[in-house]
Amino acid sequence: QVQLVESGGGLVQPGGSLRLSCTGSRSIGSSNRMDWYRQAPGKEREFVAGVTAAGNTNYAASVKGRFTISRDNAKNTVYLQMNSLKPEDTAVYYCQATIAIYQYRGQGTQVTVSS
Repeated sequence: QVQLVESGGGLVQPGGSLRLSCTGSRSIGSSNRMDWYRQAPGKEREFVAGVTAAGNTNYAASVKGRFTISRDNAKNTVYLQMNSLKPEDTAVYYCQATIAIYQYRGQGTQVTVSS
């Protein structure tokens, strides 16, 4: 079992930046991949970004070039650096760890982009 805790969300103006963190209760180094998802009110959950154990990354088209995912296995943490934020980025952001055949998800952190 792995508990994941997200942090770093908040209120930011359009064009601003935030860095989200997701820390695992135990080593995430064994995870096949770590992903960030988000869910806006009234919308389905959507994939944002992911990073494999080998460090390969992929992004949703809507965030490519603005968001960067990274992982620090020594700190059991995965990050999501979000730049040039837009109002449509407003959502609850969740991290997810895939370990073997299991997936674990945190409780989420709210990101609100508004002037």
